[in-house]
Amino acid sequence: MGKKFNVEIVSFKKIDKIENAWNCDDYKALLLMMGMEEEDVGSIQPNELKEMCLMSLNDLEHHEAAKILLTYIFQDAITEGKIDQICHVMAEDKLWEEFSDPSYHKRLFDAYSLLREAYNGIFSHPTGVQFHIKVTAKHKDAFALFDESLYPALVRLLAAGMDEHTTLSRLYNEQLTGDTFTEAESILWVLEETSRGELEREYEIVSSELWFGELGNVDAFEAETHADSGDEEEGA
Repeated sequence: MGKKFNVEIVSFKKIDKIENAWNCDDYKALLLMMGMEEEDVGSIQPNELKEMCLMSLNDLEHHEAAKILLTYIFQDAITEGKIDQICHVMAEDKLWEEFSDPSYHKRLFDAYSLLREAYNGIFSHPTGVQFHIKVTAKHKDAFALFDESLYPALVRLLAAGMDEHTTLSRLYNEQLTGDTFTEAESILWVLEETSRGELEREYEIVSSELWFGELGNVDAFEAETHADSGDEEEGA
């Protein structure tokens, strides 16, 4: 059963990188993949790992650097032949939007950010959004569906605040109106609850501009959302 909420877009900005998307372990793994000896990697100070990784990537042809990152991201999920094919078109394509499996979109966005930093350009400019929302309900029990099915409920709510012809609505109309939205967690790359009260909650969200770019032109809206049906039954 759906519930109505008021949503205020408190802040909204476009981003081309996510802070702390890569950590020291990631940089070490990438350096090892690029042929650096384990002993040498271990001797690098933590605050120097990123710069060493960027320099090592820059020493490669850009498609070779892309292959390193793609191999690291996908592990064994796709074949080496497929990675070879993708790495040669990665500079021109927008894989954080176009790759068929949305569960990889965030990591591909992170890869583009790192590669652009290493090459001072060349690769397509990644386009993401970071925004803060305040969600208000008239009755405190309305938030039960958020507790049961947060990602699907939020994506449905945000989609309802945009034009029905957005890419999100066109590609996921069945999930937005239906009972199951397994892709929702892949659409909201970062989701942090920053405040909670009886009648309102606030969230910080990072996602692709492809999905939520239109919210930059929205101040507030009222809309209805619902949980996934299985989650509602479990929470009943």
